[in-house]
Amino acid sequence: MNLNNYKFNYFFRGSPEKPVIVFLHGFMGNCHSFDAAILSLSKDFFCLSIDLPGHGQTQVIGGDQYYTIPKIAHGLVELLNQLKISQCLLTGYSMGGRIALYLTIYFPDHFSQVILESASPGLKTPQERTERLKNDHQLAQELETTEFALFLDKWYDNKLFVLFKNHPDFKRVLEKRLNNNPVELAKALRNCSTGLQPSLWEKIQHNEIPILLLVGELDQKFIAINQEMVNLSQSITIEIIEDCDHNIHFGKVDNFVETIRQFVVSGGVKGCKLDNE
Repeated sequence: MNLNNYKFNYFFRGSPEKPVIVFLHGFMGNCHSFDAAILSLSKDFFCLSIDLPGHGQTQVIGGDQYYTIPKIAHGLVELLNQLKISQCLLTGYSMGGRIALYLTIYFPDHFSQVILESASPGLKTPQERTERLKNDHQLAQELETTEFALFLDKWYDNKLFVLFKNHPDFKRVLEKRLNNNPVELAKALRNCSTGLQPSLWEKIQHNEIPILLLVGELDQKFIAINQEMVNLSQSITIEIIEDCDHNIHFGKVDNFVETIRQFVVSGGVKGCKLDNE
């Protein structure tokens, strides 16, 4: 769909009569990253999965500022309005989770419940943000100057992805990653960097939308971050998924699906609808 600064690529699966749930993928993913989960969840929800700017087939018509989280968030809200989705459930993984949290904080009327998988509210101090931004700029330069397949090998050597890389379907996922444009990914990495992300730590204290945090038990860094988030707000709960690392919706898809179902049932699905229903 063509908007002012984006041409979003997305797909729906399920019945329009069901509650709407939106999926935002992580860095180097695309709208099909949640396919296995959507196959099951589409029985109960009208699933909308979107290619984020810099990924898949979504095109950015404006300048580099339209790869930043605030601009992407405004673009996504505009897309929901164009699709006549007044309120929905929202799910985001990693980078997509950071965008989802920004949407929750700044556009709360659009979302009834939110699921954040391996996500964070950003970095707290200017020094942390400066260091992270420097690192992400270096990685972006590698994306632009080295063979993409080699970059992917290096990226998934990160300890966050040990189980993910050893998964039987990892090679198939890697082939799909190669369909991304590394130049576009570099723009996303620079501008969606946690180093540029507005810190949401103080704002989540005032959030009233039910948020479920999903984190793998082997992902100690994000367990610590997510536990701190829970301590700041009574509207936030956490589920730690056993024998899993950073990528839960791929590594433990059945747990991912069932946990979402239970969260929705326990919190109600008020207002998840299309305007034209």
